[in-house]
Amino acid sequence: MSSAASNPCPSVRLLAQMAFYDLLHDRKVALCIIFSLIAVITPLLLLFGLKNGVVGQLRYDLLNDPRTREVRMTGNGNYDLAWLTQLSQRPEVGFSIPLTRSLNTQADLVRDGQHFSTGAEVIPTGKGDPLLAGTAALQNDDDVVLSASAARRLEVHSGDTFRLLVTRKLNGVDQRLMRSVTVVGVLDDAKFTRPGAFISLPMLVALEDYRDGFQVPLFAVKDGLAPRERTHFSRARLYAKTLDDVAPLARWLEEQHIESVTQSAQIEAVRAIDHVLGVIFAVIAWISVTGCIASLIGAFIANIDRKRKDMAVLRLIGFRRRSVTAFIMIQALCLTGVAFSIGLTLYLLGSELFNYLLGANLPEQAFVCRLEPIHFITALLSVLVVALCVAAIGALRALKIDPAESLREI
Repeated sequence: MSSAASNPCPSVRLLAQMAFYDLLHDRKVALCIIFSLIAVITPLLLLFGLKNGVVGQLRYDLLNDPRTREVRMTGNGNYDLAWLTQLSQRPEVGFSIPLTRSLNTQADLVRDGQHFSTGAEVIPTGKGDPLLAGTAALQNDDDVVLSASAARRLEVHSGDTFRLLVTRKLNGVDQRLMRSVTVVGVLDDAKFTRPGAFISLPMLVALEDYRDGFQVPLFAVKDGLAPRERTHFSRARLYAKTLDDVAPLARWLEEQHIESVTQSAQIEAVRAIDHVLGVIFAVIAWISVTGCIASLIGAFIANIDRKRKDMAVLRLIGFRRRSVTAFIMIQALCLTGVAFSIGLTLYLLGSELFNYLLGANLPEQAFVCRLEPIHFITALLSVLVVALCVAAIGALRALKIDPAESLREI
């Protein structure tokens, strides 16, 4: 005791040893506090792991599905290149490319007599096409990207070739054109379900010119009317830059007396789901954290009240206020660290169980329960901050203990 009195400002090491042995001596109460922390930490980690996993993935897929940002111009118009250029330069537009008449956006895809797709869609594409994100870009006019359903019908893969077949009637004579093209990519079913081929705009224009009875230099077709210079298109294939841009872009088209179809109802539904899920998780988290804080406050205050005599003795032998505060803080950090370590272990076991039981029912590359390292670090810091704040409340109560109380107990 004389040694402690001669050193009224004990070292951190001494305080840590005292805090540890005190917790070890009073291990039943310490275990109760640890278990109360685990009961909050583990469910919250699992909850946010699920939110960041399945729910977050589904929400991300819905919010970032390029089809949700599509603004489909209805009918066939007559728009010149200047107007189409103005459309593509609008701030709400993420991607725009001219389209020919609806009847001319179809062709037969033929590999051989047993593998073909009649009346498949042929769709122009170009740089920045959101639907083809992650798929190989077209390098020349003879490259195509097939939809998965068309690739299955033709039984082709990237690098294989097949033929585009279109027909026309010129001067009473039936003619047909077969153009060999190369598959450079296959589009996932989730992005385009119908049989279709994504081709370059010059190829699509050439197909329409051929059907309309013109000579087509791209196909080396010399029969028909003299080649025409394309200055007008029927409409545009159009995608908004973001979900928030869909409605303004549709309104601008309406001001131009152009009817369009959008996924506005689906967008609002997705936003509603996003908002509701966010509220649900926030409410659960706040209730859990509030309960944890209340439990900790009660536990620390009750523990300090039980140890009023010990705290008074510490003050009597020369421990200053900051030493008593540090003693309580160190105990709080020890309890929180142990509880977080156990809670993290239980989370890892629980997430593996979720991934094993539920992962088989989800698409490939989708995850059920997942947290990144930054999430663990944030969780640990948050728990430590809460524990220190609660310990500070307990320390304020401990500082009100009169050292003379220890003498009254003698």
